Amino acid sequence: MELSKEWIREALSRALKTGADFSELYFEDAVSQNIQLVSGSIENAVSARNKGVGMRVLKGTRCVYAYGNDLSREGLLSLADSVAAALSGSGNAQDIVLVPHSFERVHPILIPCGKGDIRFKADCLRRAEAAARAYSNEISQVTAGISDIFKQVVIANSDGLYAEDERAYCRFSVSAVASSGSENQSGAESPGAHAGSEFLNSLDFEGLGKSAAKTAVTMLHAPLCPAGIMPVVMDNGFGGVIFHEACGHSLEATSVAKGNSVFCGKLGQQIGSPKVTAYDDGTIPGAWGSLNMNDEGEAPQRIKLLDKGVLTSYMIDKLGSRRMNMPSTGSGRRESYSFAPTSRMTNTFIAAGQDRNEDIIASVEDGLYAAKMGGGSVNPVTCEFNFAVLEGYLIKNGKITTPVRGATLIGRGNEILFNIDMVGTDMTMAQGMCGSESGSIPTNVGQPMIRINKISVGGKS
Repeated sequence: MELSKEWIREALSRALKTGADFSELYFEDAVSQNIQLVSGSIENAVSARNKGVGMRVLKGTRCVYAYGNDLSREGLLSLADSVAAALSGSGNAQDIVLVPHSFERVHPILIPCGKGDIRFKADCLRRAEAAARAYSNEISQVTAGISDIFKQVVIANSDGLYAEDERAYCRFSVSAVASSGSENQSGAESPGAHAGSEFLNSLDFEGLGKSAAKTAVTMLHAPLCPAGIMPVVMDNGFGGVIFHEACGHSLEATSVAKGNSVFCGKLGQQIGSPKVTAYDDGTIPGAWGSLNMNDEGEAPQRIKLLDKGVLTSYMIDKLGSRRMNMPSTGSGRRESYSFAPTSRMTNTFIAAGQDRNEDIIASVEDGLYAAKMGGGSVNPVTCEFNFAVLEGYLIKNGKITTPVRGATLIGRGNEILFNIDMVGTDMTMAQGMCGSESGSIPTNVGQPMIRINKISVGGKS
């Protein structure tokens, strides 16, 4: 750690000189390595290092944030002066005593970024590409990449907290494009973990490449999905993106504290089907969205958001706690020192239920099976969403039949929660990057297989 604790203490005290009641310093030193293969060649192998510091002051529910890269004593004091100058008033100097606070390290890092063999990484990419191309001669392009990052973080505040953390994230991705000459379709896989490069040793690169190619080729030959209101079975894993986007963001203090959520004031009320119990859990060892400590120096929690459809908690950061007059749930997160923290999800999922997958499929006479979900758009205020189905199939008389492409799921998150009437037993999670006011952060989405008894499906009319 490069910053003197005495400098930190001095800066935190100085930031309070215009009447702020809380000051906080966040230091980060991040080393990253990205390697990418395109059409058989390694096109990029880039390493970078980025370090800096951010300072925040709170005065009641007002927040001021500034950041910079000058890590000298003068640089920290200048940053403290900047945030203090944004407030008017006078405050009393405080003799801040920083007390080291340790958190349980539940995410061991065996091979930090830059310490692994780059030749091994290149071989992993080639193995995935070879498997994707071997699946079909219709595969016209394959890209694959490995992203590795290692962060050293220090958080200190005027309450006396001083905490250090080390974080590592590793992610592999492969994308395949199938082409008929006049049309293209794509498939992708992108597993990741809160771990060092050792995570790569757990992956089946051939299987990932083949899976991406299978999706692309299957959708290339699939007819357009029929449009209409119908039952939809959504598979596990990335199917949870709809709950994350259409419901999860509306349960964050970022929305709730400002009154910009359909779930405002509904704690203790039934907002979904009794089949739906959901969590945000930042404590899962090694999970992509997990943390040893959050970005405000608090322990992450396992938060039960819904209990059999009843809203039991929001996700609340320090500033949200003040605005809502409710305890923090340890949900403060940020992309880097360039962002002030706000309430964010970690690993958000619908919990396993008791319905067997085969029974869920068999219950549908005429509907859609969404095997893989793609991207979409959401209005967090109204919960209105529009999501693409990356790989879909028709269900006829209780059996999965014809593959179909071009399907979209359209609806409102608060209504869909009531329409989930079957929940499977096989909850799994998938990795993504979530963007919001405090930048882009790693998050997991997840669910078991679920049935939505009716939803608007966009497609060919």
